[in-house]
Formats: sequence, structure tokens, C-alpha cells
Amino acid sequence: MARKIPVKIWIIKHKPNKDPKFHKELILDGEGSSTNEPLTIFSKGWTFKIEVIINWGQFGLQDANSPIIEELIFLHDFINLILIFIISFVRYIIISILSNKFININLLESQIIECIWTIIPAIILIQIAIPSLLLLYILDESIDSSLTIKVLGHQWYWSYEYTDFWSVRKNSQIEFDSYIIPSNEIDSIIFRLLDVDNRTVIPYNVHIRMLISSADVLHAWTVPSLGVKADAIPGRLNQVKFIGQRPGIFFGQCSEICGANHSFMPIVIEIINMNYFLNWITCIYE
Repeated sequence: MARKIPVKIWIIKHKPNKDPKFHKELILDGEGSSTNEPLTIFSKGWTFKIEVIINWGQFGLQDANSPIIEELIFLHDFINLILIFIISFVRYIIISILSNKFININLLESQIIECIWTIIPAIILIQIAIPSLLLLYILDESIDSSLTIKVLGHQWYWSYEYTDFWSVRKNSQIEFDSYIIPSNEIDSIIFRLLDVDNRTVIPYNVHIRMLISSADVLHAWTVPSLGVKADAIPGRLNQVKFIGQRPGIFFGQCSEICGANHSFMPIVIEIINMNYFLNWITCIYE
């Protein structure tokens, strides 16, 4: 389920420079804006200005859009729960020791206490290790994919090749470069330093395989909401697999320091319906 984010909406009729006609708070689905400026949307003479209100719920992990990241978030929450218990218990012991004046100078050993503080941590570590190992095997599981896309990292942009589609008329496959949109060319409804000129379009509820490599230096192809991260290494082909569970636009960035413009090579995945995806493929060939 998508996280609910409160936003403020000003609705102005034909007079964008005047005071808002009225103000109303709504709850919308989606992710917040990366800038402090309100988003502006024009529709049939009306101007909608949307200002995202940052709340504490946005300091955690992004909303999951694949089974892998769902399990990773569950493991993250489980380990945090254990850490809260351990920190609270140790804090209680330290405070109780410092606050009382009882000292037993004759206490040299206690086998019961030694057994307790050995067995309980071992049980906790086993409870953490079992789901961690299961997740490692799930991440490396080989599944027959329905769509394969090759990703090539450059300084400082990404190249994509849809190797499953071939145009007989043009005698070529679908391939394009994906550059960041400069700040002086962006509109007010897109994300600064996160959007690109050519988005990677894939269908949802389909097994996707990404083959990742590099043409120059080390890069890392990362999309947090899909739970995928793989190094792009020159001369080596790595792969990640995922399933997009719902349509939407999802952002990522290069996660390996690759030079001066390392922070300016974002990744944008647009997940759509299969019919729309096939229409997009057809339009690309035309």
C-alpha cells in the first residue's frame, strides 16, 4: 500500500499572481517533491500549486514495489526491533548498577548467569541469520525472465538496450542514452536532479532481468524502491532480477563514486501496463 503524504493545494482561477481563492488540505498518494518549491499544474484555466509537507514517515525506506524489497524491509524492521530491546535492557542494567550501592565483593562466578548471557545472544543471532540467509538465496535465485534489458554505464549517463526486440525494417534493436535533465530546462512538475530525458519503460507483473556493465569506470545501477543494486564493472556482466508490482515512476542513482559528475547520472524506471508497453515499443520503431 502506498504511503499517504499530506499536501497543501492552492487553487487559483485565471489569476496566478493574486491570493489563492481558497485553501484546502488533501491526502494524496505518491512520493514527495525533492525541492522546496510548490509543484504547479495547469489544467483548463486553473492553476494547481502543490506543496509537499515533509513528515516523519518519509525518513524511512521507500515504499516497496517488488517482493525482494518487501522482504528486506521486513528484515530491517525485525532487526531494529531486536536492537531496541537490547539497548533498552542494557540501559536498564547500567542505570540500576549506577543507582544502587549494593556491592558483593565475594561474588567470583555464577554459572547460571554465564549460561544465560551466552544462550540468549546465540538465539538472537540465529533468529537474524536464518532470514538473512534466505534473502541471500532469493536475491541470487535464477528465474526465467520475460524481458531482458542491457544497461551500460558511462561517464556520466546510462545506455539501455532492449535486446528482446528487433526491427527488421531498421535492422536494429531498441537502444537509447539516458541523460539527466539540466536544471535550466526542467519544468515545475518534474524532479530536479532526478529526472532524465529518456526513461526506462517496463511492464508491471513481469519478470525483468537487467544485464549491467560499464564502458569506462565503476558504476552502480541502483533503484531503492525495487530493491536492486548491482555494480557496473568494465569487462564484466552482472545481472539483477525483479518484478514491478504496480505502475508508477521510480527513481534511482549511481551508487558508486565514478568521477566529477557522479551525482548527476540518475535512473528513472517507468512501470506501465503491458498493452501500453507494447504500444511504446511500436512507437519507438516507427
